[in-house]
Amino acid sequence: MAKKQKTQKRQKWVKLRHRIISSLASLVLRPYITLKYHVKIERFKEQNGRQYCIVMNHQTAFDQFFIGLAFKGPVYYVASEDLFSNGFISKLLRWAVAPIPIKKQATDIGAVRTCMRVAKEGGTIALAPEGNRTYSGKTGYMKSAIVGFVRVLKLPLALFRIEGGYGVQPRWSDTVRKGKMRTYVSKVIEPEEYKNMTDEELLAVIEEGLYVDEGCVDGEYRHKRAAEYLDRAMYVCPDCGLSIFHSEKDIIECKRCGKKIRYLPTKELQGVNCDFPFRFTTEWYDYQCEYVSNLDLSQFGDKPIYEDETKLFEVVLYKKKKRMAKSAKVSLYQDRLTLITDKEKIEMPFKDTHVITVLGRNKLNIYFGDKIYQLKGDKHFNALKYMNLYYRKINQESGEDDKFLGI
Repeated sequence: MAKKQKTQKRQKWVKLRHRIISSLASLVLRPYITLKYHVKIERFKEQNGRQYCIVMNHQTAFDQFFIGLAFKGPVYYVASEDLFSNGFISKLLRWAVAPIPIKKQATDIGAVRTCMRVAKEGGTIALAPEGNRTYSGKTGYMKSAIVGFVRVLKLPLALFRIEGGYGVQPRWSDTVRKGKMRTYVSKVIEPEEYKNMTDEELLAVIEEGLYVDEGCVDGEYRHKRAAEYLDRAMYVCPDCGLSIFHSEKDIIECKRCGKKIRYLPTKELQGVNCDFPFRFTTEWYDYQCEYVSNLDLSQFGDKPIYEDETKLFEVVLYKKKKRMAKSAKVSLYQDRLTLITDKEKIEMPFKDTHVITVLGRNKLNIYFGDKIYQLKGDKHFNALKYMNLYYRKINQESGEDDKFLGI
């Protein structure tokens, strides 16, 4: 038994099959991805057989493939633990490309150690320091922990920049639009360079190298359902405050005041039956964040702020997801969430909730006690509001002027 454990400890993370699979996947995927996303992937010709720590801004569901087509050899991606809780598919991914799992609810020392192990074995590592795809088209908040991560690995740092991804495939949308994208390495920083930088200087260089703001006209991104599911991202109306929206084709409508807004191929917003104050989603999204960051949630007393019907799952980490209920009523109060099924009622006070996070387009994970609950609503379900308002309450209770709302 002891001999078996010793053998397992010596097993390498980096394997020859990852290189073979990576090469085959590049041959198969390059024409498909290029045609689907109309993306210009600039090969990193200066790689010269070296390994790197790659950090990227996060815009589309295929960002990792853009990196795989720009770099030679296998790339080991740091991925959300949710990817590893899908049974057979997760096992297949582990075998084929060995992504590195990271826990969303806490600083994951285990993930850092795995990255150090991969780096020691000669592997290239990639991650998105935002931790989330952008909802607005603007590169989001990056935790300062990325600086310590880079320093620990001691690898050349490649800043991989993705432009046009929000126009082509917004996070809130189910469609890929006709438009143009570009992906490339914007900057390389050698270990000798960042060794002499302060943490603040290095973080600033990373932020600058990855920053993209698509709140501008930079071409056209056409689709007949251009605004569909924008209500997954937007829930604050400039007239009504906290509200409920519904989207269809190229129109999104506030269900409280009837305000209708059209999403144009240029990514611009146009009032249909009103003068809409925001030209781009980035401006509207920034307004929404600012509104929530200054909201006094105690004004709602013991009345639910939002209610939705969703499917309810329990996530068994690194194994599977167990469905707990086909239909569960989730209610958001100023200090808690409640889940009601035909079998039970679960009360989750915010003070005892570790983290609430959004995954993919509109899944919601709630880390409460020793369990992880996952909510999946219908296609118009807005998971973002639950996370934002949870963080607003935590910030309000702490008394700190913190405007971080989970993304």
